[in-house]
Amino acid sequence: MEVKTSTIRELREQSGAGIMDCRKALLESQGDLEKALEILKQQSLVKAEKKATRSATEGLIEAYIHSGGRIGAMVELNCETDFVARTDEFKELAHNLAMQIAAMSPEFVSSEEIPEGADNDPQTACLLLQPYIKDPDKTIRDIITETIAKVGENIKVRRFARFETGR
Repeated sequence: MEVKTSTIRELREQSGAGIMDCRKALLESQGDLEKALEILKQQSLVKAEKKATRSATEGLIEAYIHSGGRIGAMVELNCETDFVARTDEFKELAHNLAMQIAAMSPEFVSSEEIPEGADNDPQTACLLLQPYIKDPDKTIRDIITETIAKVGENIKVRRFARFETGR
């Protein structure tokens, strides 16, 4: 089966995956774009799981101040190398996470941090489980996993802080 370059380009734009990965997924799905996208999502989950045990000690701190200056957030996002920390994908992820924190006010990074016996709803209290404000069909964990697949390194949210005047 022959796969058109335009179809590969379209899948690459939607998924952020490499050209050869897109071509293989399209061949496997018999040219079906939706099935190919699903195949790539599964592959990125597998890649992210393999990288999860790697040490992530480089990264950056991103700040976001909401218009009006009354709400702000800072997030420390870590990766494996300073090279990846300087990429546009990583910087964009850090910015979007800081914006998410300012908007949704999570208390913890993950559900493992919730104290035993606490009444917190994990989906609202944990950043990684929250629906992404720019695409509610995805969670923050999904967004991070997609970026891990794109940059090829483990990524971790180390910590964050949210500030609001008058509180």
